[in-house]
Parts: sequence; structure tokens; C-alpha cells
Amino acid sequence: MSDESTPPIHRRRPRYDGKYPRRFEHKYKEHAGARYADTVAKVLAAGKTPAGMHRPIMVTEILEVLTPQPGEVAVDCTLGYGGHARELWRRVQPGGRLIGLDVDPVELPKTAARLAGDGFVAHHSNFAGLPKVLVAEQLTGADVILADLGVSSMQLDDPARGFTMKADGPLDMRMNPQRGQPASALLQRTTPTKLAALLTENADEPNATSLARLLAGQSVTTTRQLAEAVRNAGGDDDTVRRVFQALRIAVNDELSALDAWLRIVPACLNPGGRVAVLTFHSGEDRRVKKAFESGKLAGSYAAIAEEVIRPSPAERRDNPRSGSAKLRWARRG
Repeated sequence: MSDESTPPIHRRRPRYDGKYPRRFEHKYKEHAGARYADTVAKVLAAGKTPAGMHRPIMVTEILEVLTPQPGEVAVDCTLGYGGHARELWRRVQPGGRLIGLDVDPVELPKTAARLAGDGFVAHHSNFAGLPKVLVAEQLTGADVILADLGVSSMQLDDPARGFTMKADGPLDMRMNPQRGQPASALLQRTTPTKLAALLTENADEPNATSLARLLAGQSVTTTRQLAEAVRNAGGDDDTVRRVFQALRIAVNDELSALDAWLRIVPACLNPGGRVAVLTFHSGEDRRVKKAFESGKLAGSYAAIAEEVIRPSPAERRDNPRSGSAKLRWARRG
């Protein structure tokens, strides 16, 4: 007898322990925000970020310092989920252009699809590649440039990317999984001296030397193993977070890329153009502050932020991940 008449077997979605799904890949309603808007709204109201999404930080303050105008060219050098980019794009219309850069080949196509439309183009590039992107777009400069240096929530929360201490996953941490070495390889190959230096430089870790002696050269392949190793060395959750941050910055060579970008960004601005940078730890902020101050002394910038701008108390309450954010800006003459 033929099986063609046999109806397909209906398979229910797996049931989860407890009231709500806990694992990133099981939070299907949050991943499909357009379809389950009520669920997303509840997660946001609780001060949390829905799975697979990212809440842009200091949007109002960024728009105030960048003042995007209709017809201008805006560049978001760290496109991420596209929250900042969407607001910039709205304000350069009609007639303006938005160019988005991102080094992450996993998230870039998703964001490009969400923002698809006239006047928008996305490039798979590290932000230090901005001059090449402008040339490719037949532009001599941009009127508005933004860089948000924080790791995105989509990357942080997905255990498969290896950025999070919350769930077990491969100790990877690469923004671009197609290039470079994962954090596990860096940890195994480094020396105590080098590891102590990067823990200090990238995370201001007060116990860098003692931690480095215990962690350097070790075979640690998962995020949970690393978190447990740090705790076994006497660290608490804050120590674990700093170690993860330091390794992520080292794996992606973030500070070298930032230094390169800060050197070239004045030449990428049109006369009167504005640049803003959102940083999340002291090593990044020091570099941005010094580069802007040096640029003003050299005449590359006509004005710079005199004081760092911080998130409002309301934003820090509603979005805890904004707590360490610092915003600085500069304007070309």
C-alpha cells in the first residue's frame, strides 16, 4: 500500500522545564519579534534584552551630538542590530545615504535585510576599513560617522559564539568566526607575562598577575570551563566578566583596530562633519579622548566634547547593559 495517503505526523514543539524557555535557541518568540510583539514588549519592560536582538544605547544623546540632516551621508561603522543606523537613516532622508559596516558575517546579513531600502548599503568590513568603503561608494567623505564599540547582545547571548559566561559554549569570542584564532587557542599559547599584560590593558583586572600564572598555557575549551577556572583561582563573577572582556578584545585585536580608525577618521569627514564614539571600558575611552584632543590641537577638529556624556539614570535602570557606556564626539572644521 502506498504511503502517499498517510497524513504527516504532527510534532509538538519541545516542552521546557519551568514556565519559560531558558536556552537562547529555544526562545523562539523573542527571535521572531515581529510575530510575537507582546512577548518582546514584556521582555523589554522587565529591563532585559530579547534573545537575538540588541537595544541601542544613548540614541537620543547620539542624535543630539551628530545632528544628522536630510541629504547628508551617514556611516555606522559598527552596524550590529541596526538600532542606531535606523535612526540615522530616518534623519538623513530625503536624499541622504546610510552606509553600514560590520565585521560579523553572521549578523550582518540579518541586519542588512532588516534595513534594506533606497539609500542604504552594507559592507562586511572592520571599521578601520572605512576609507576603502568610502572609495567603493565613490565618496570623498561622510557628514556623520558613528562607532559603537560595545559587543552586541546578539553575540553576547548566543552560547555558540563563546562570548558569554551565562551558558556553556565553545570558547571562541571571534567577531568574525572565519578569521583568526579563538580565545581557547590564545589562552593555551600565551605566556603568564603576556596574559597579565592583556588582562591589565583590556580590563583593568587588579589580580592580573596571579590569574595569568594560573590560566596561561591551560587547555580551556568552553566558556563554562573558563568561568570555573577563574572562580577556582579566587575570582568572583566580576572577575570572570573582566577576563572574558580582556580575551575578547585580544582575540579580535580591537584596540589596534580602534587606534587605526582614530588616525584615519578625520580624513573621512566632510568639512563640518561630525563623529561620535560610544565606548564601554577605560582603555577604549582613553584612546578616544586622547585622539580627539590631539586632533583638535593639530587642527583636524574644530571642536570636541569637553566632558564625557553618560547614559541617563532612566536608561541605566531600563537597560543595565548601558551602565558603563561613555560617549564622546568631535567636529571637523
